[in-house]
Amino acid sequence: MRAFDLHVHSAFSGGQSSLEQLASTAKELGYTGICFAEYFQNENQLKKLKEEIAKASRNVGIEIYLGFEARNPNELHKLVERRRMFDILLVQGGDLKMNRLACETPEVDILTHPENNRNDSGLNHILVKEAAKNNVAIEINFREILLASKRTRNSIMRHMSQNVKLAKKFHAPIILCSGGISHWELKSHEVMASMANQLGLELNEAKDDISEIPGDIIKQSKERKSEKWVLPGVKIK
Repeated sequence: MRAFDLHVHSAFSGGQSSLEQLASTAKELGYTGICFAEYFQNENQLKKLKEEIAKASRNVGIEIYLGFEARNPNELHKLVERRRMFDILLVQGGDLKMNRLACETPEVDILTHPENNRNDSGLNHILVKEAAKNNVAIEINFREILLASKRTRNSIMRHMSQNVKLAKKFHAPIILCSGGISHWELKSHEVMASMANQLGLELNEAKDDISEIPGDIIKQSKERKSEKWVLPGVKIK
């Protein structure tokens, strides 16, 4: 099975491991590919990241994709303008405004941890319907569970389960990601699928959310970079 983890942070974005450390560990865990999620600064940073990713991919022998994660509306606007220059567009969830913007923006690939730092799941049927329409994947972030205290873990998992239920009902894509900022925080796809099973996904669904859904995101990313891509969801035959 081709497996992908499309949300890991390297030392570039404040993570605790280098690109090659993360890539090497991911390969050992059986992943076909990973996405380094960074915070956009400027064109020079973009060029340097592409060079480092190409080097790490060549040295380790694994597919590596460049993602940028928007933390506010201004960052999202800038990244949408540069959409063809990188592979994966993520939006940092939790804030209700950002959750809504992510679900309503076709250029977005992944809404990360929409329940983060909230007393609810961060989503409702209206937002999930928008995510389904715009093909925005709702993330289940393993790190949120891994690092939660005993007091908050049950609440986080309950909110994630609510989002899984909504996504399944309205046919929005779900994606499983480690969210790791260190190579020690990466988990095998078997562990990820088992965890997702506890949140309401059947094992076959969980496997699709590690394999098929990220595969579709990567395929669409390549289409976006082609000359046939005119507008979100519109291609020239």
